[in-house]
Amino acid sequence: METDHTAGKEQIGRSMSRVDGRLKVTGGAKYAAEYELPELVYGVLVTSTIARGRIRSFDTRAAEKLPGVLAIMTYKNAPAVPGYKDTDPAEKRVAGQELRVFFDDQIQFSNQPVALAIADTLEKATYAASLVNVVYDVQKPTTDLSANLTKAYTPERPDDYSRGVADAYKQAAVRIEQEYHTPVHVHNPMEPHAATAVWEGDNAVTVYNKTQGVSLAKKDIQKLFGLSPDKVRVHSPFVGGAFGSSSRIWPPEMAALLGAKLVKRPVKVVAKREQVFNLVGYRPESIQRVALGATAAGKLTGITHHAVGLTSQYEQFTERILHPTKSMYQSPNLNATYRLVGLDLSTPCWARGPGETTGSFALESAMDELAYALNMDPLALRRANFAETDPESKKPWSSNYLRDCYEQGARAFGWEKRDPTPRSMHDGEWLVGMGMSAGIYKSDRAAASARARLGADGSLLIQTAAADVGPGTYTILTQIAAETMGIDASRVRVELGDSAFPLAPPQYGSHTAVSVGSAVHDACQELRRKLAALTDNGKRDATAGQVEQSHETILRQHNLPELVVVTESKGGAELETVARRSFAAHFVAVQVHPTLGTVRVTKIVSAIDAGKVLNPKTARSQVLGAATWSIGMALMEEGVIDDRSGRYVNNNLADYHVPVVADMPAIEVIFIDKNDSVIDPMGAKGLGEISMTGMAAAITNAIYHATGKRIRHLPATPDKLMA
Repeated sequence: METDHTAGKEQIGRSMSRVDGRLKVTGGAKYAAEYELPELVYGVLVTSTIARGRIRSFDTRAAEKLPGVLAIMTYKNAPAVPGYKDTDPAEKRVAGQELRVFFDDQIQFSNQPVALAIADTLEKATYAASLVNVVYDVQKPTTDLSANLTKAYTPERPDDYSRGVADAYKQAAVRIEQEYHTPVHVHNPMEPHAATAVWEGDNAVTVYNKTQGVSLAKKDIQKLFGLSPDKVRVHSPFVGGAFGSSSRIWPPEMAALLGAKLVKRPVKVVAKREQVFNLVGYRPESIQRVALGATAAGKLTGITHHAVGLTSQYEQFTERILHPTKSMYQSPNLNATYRLVGLDLSTPCWARGPGETTGSFALESAMDELAYALNMDPLALRRANFAETDPESKKPWSSNYLRDCYEQGARAFGWEKRDPTPRSMHDGEWLVGMGMSAGIYKSDRAAASARARLGADGSLLIQTAAADVGPGTYTILTQIAAETMGIDASRVRVELGDSAFPLAPPQYGSHTAVSVGSAVHDACQELRRKLAALTDNGKRDATAGQVEQSHETILRQHNLPELVVVTESKGGAELETVARRSFAAHFVAVQVHPTLGTVRVTKIVSAIDAGKVLNPKTARSQVLGAATWSIGMALMEEGVIDDRSGRYVNNNLADYHVPVVADMPAIEVIFIDKNDSVIDPMGAKGLGEISMTGMAAAITNAIYHATGKRIRHLPATPDKLMA
């Protein structure tokens, strides 16, 4: 694939093709399941057929007799895991270890690993796994969120919030109060979860796995097995899709670690597609009640938001469902609560726009309903309640160009052509609808480190333990390094995904570009200072680009084969003086068939305030992906559980519906592209999450405009529109 190279200051902000693109399309990029090691053997998981109960007995004799089978591992013969010990009630779970795999006879959820068949070929291991017979004592599972709301409890880390008077909406001139439901959403990344573990004795291990954070995975493995930092190494240079599903040590990885320790050979475990549904997390179901009150002119006077989410019986997983409500709009009175219901399901995990995507569906749907109650344009209502400062913290924004998003998005979409009356617009036999929504998502900056190595041949190597799950991190870091050093991008090589590299945060929460990018920027600045110290006794200012000699010449003159710096970057006290957010406005057009209930999304315009856009080409791809996810969320995706058995009934990509190319409309992406001068030296803010936050509501709001039927329970399937 082609790469556009322009030296120096013109790199950031250019549409550069992915520097790792050729590796990926030619098979040169190596993913977690593709490491072939000496004496490698294969593990295949046997998972429970019940959702709650205990294992009464195993019969593994037939499987163990097969040629090539090394072991059938269960909780009875699995190696001990020091981190499983409940020595301290407050530390019952190692961070990142959601389930004590192969620990005891208890079944916590359907599809829970109960055995691992290990053999010298994948085929033999698969057959051996099919011969393992497990007898259970079965208990009736509890998996229905709606039927168990009376069991809701406040999480250990509560997220309740209030300002002003509680339930002030009840005194408002105009008010609405509605309940909104979102179902389970499953990640289903193209690359399945996989891990290959290699032990050196009992006290050192190397893991090739799929993870969004090799440093975090290393730390968790250290805790699990009581190892020192120098005895654990994690490799994950390429990740084939994740967005939250690779944010911790999951059962397939743990099975590989334990299996390799048991047979004393490298063991590879790859999750099957049906196991990806609930062994590696999912976006949890939610039930939300939102009430809004406003003056007759549309000024919000009170907001109430009560949210309930599901979690497992053995762990508390919480989301940021309430966060859009806390900060999106100016309202003097707000009260919000968040509760959990423990069910006999596996623990959920982060999914794109974690919490905010769920919460913004309810909030932005409610805002649309309020607009109709007021007989007011939905865009005008949002403009009228723009928050000049963060309503939650009372701090000024580091930057906020949401008004620009509204203006530019509406103009590009043609919002002025919208007839506000539902069912008033047609295209032949199809009803036409136009809807919109707003989005808000945090823009954090975490501490990160990078190593920059400048060679005497003029090459620049950047190393950091960050991940690239697909947004183009390799490319963006290349651009930052090239511009900061004033060299051509073709001379820069970036290496990621190795825990031996300088520490970096996991890639989630839309903070990789600003966090790791700042570390790369600062490392290259330090290189320039060192170069300046080698020229004219340090009189030149390298950071201002005043080194006139080439880098190669300077190093050769001083007989230096290379110059190396390692720099940590974490921002200063100024970050705590401001509220840091990215913003978006989404505009959507749909067509709905009045008889069949079929929905077509025909146009999307997404206007994004994510600070300085480092690479418009890869950034646009981020928004296209978010639009795809949002169409799936609004119209198709739903994990369906048979509450009698606690099992998914659509745990495959034939029955769990996701958008395909034919479902995608024309998509226009607008970047406001104005620097945020506070968060980081590049002027960027988070992009990956904000591009999805709120968009599902824009789709269902457009459906209401087309049909007059409000969708409060996702997905918006034809049966709900024909009812």
